Amino acid sequence: MAVIVLGAEWGDEGKGKLVDILTKDAKLVARAQGGNNAGHTISLNGKSDHFHLLPSGLMSPTCQSLISSGVIVHILSFFKELTDLKAKGLKNVRDQVKISDYCHISLNVYSLVDGLEEAELGKDGIRITKHGIRLAYSTKASRSGIRICNIFNKKRFDYKIRVIANSYKKRSSDPL
Repeated sequence: MAVIVLGAEWGDEGKGKLVDILTKDAKLVARAQGGNNAGHTISLNGKSDHFHLLPSGLMSPTCQSLISSGVIVHILSFFKELTDLKAKGLKNVRDQVKISDYCHISLNVYSLVDGLEEAELGKDGIRITKHGIRLAYSTKASRSGIRICNIFNKKRFDYKIRVIANSYKKRSSDPL
């Protein structure tokens, strides 16, 4: 049997709490989309942790957790969450999580640009989290973003970084 939890909004409708309840006996939990811009507290067997990017299945030692290609991954946040869970006594968390090499990466520059654009809008800002998720998804949609598999291909990675850098240089010199 498989259970799929889908959201109809931008994430604040309680999906995490429902997944928390359903993962107690799950053998596999997969995260299909989103990034590290939100999160929820997961409680299982008297332990609780706050997750932003990692699938909640990591709270159960017998559950595999998958991060699919629809997820935007901020590399530093990914490893920080793994390290924090290990420090809290959860064993084998690195062995329990698998990540698609087709996940797009959220670069730190996306967060900076998010903050600048929000500041430019002033009181008309859309109150984003400034984690760069919007920009990461736009580069994913335009196929100009960097995926995890690109990290292991220096030539491709260098090319992609230059394209992104040139795009922001053009924007910053645009008189409009």
